[in-house]
Amino acid sequence: MTAPILIRLSTPADATVIAGFNTRLAQETEHLQLDPTRLRAGVDAVLADASKGTYWVAEAGGEVVGQLMITFEWSDWRNGSFWWIQSVYVRADWRLRGVFKALYKHVHQQAKSRNDVCGLRLYVERDNQRARQLYQRLGLRPTSYELYEVDFRIAR
Repeated sequence: MTAPILIRLSTPADATVIAGFNTRLAQETEHLQLDPTRLRAGVDAVLADASKGTYWVAEAGGEVVGQLMITFEWSDWRNGSFWWIQSVYVRADWRLRGVFKALYKHVHQQAKSRNDVCGLRLYVERDNQRARQLYQRLGLRPTSYELYEVDFRIAR
């Protein structure tokens, strides 16, 4: 029998697990080796300052088995904030067991209940078809936008 999935706001005690998940996420999705000191400082910064973002974690059997981070983008057109879903990671042994779906539904409910949030957004690797299909099943739709960036910290 599978343990129930509990969604909760992260605490500083989760920093090691979150940083570890982010390390695996970068390796699995973008084949990047992140600087562990910089990554841990970034995780700690979010955990210490909710204006930077918030991590939500999924627990099962007392263990963190998944995560996502929310950051904020102000939309003057909508007079509200988009919540960006980032740093999505589900432990390999918990994939395809509803962990992301539980995280997403919780965050969706939290966002919908607030008057200052106008929507949810996320980005996904072009080749990650499984994730794209899951996001569409959950009601997310692709946009006409492409993402461009200049990254001053991680060389590709």
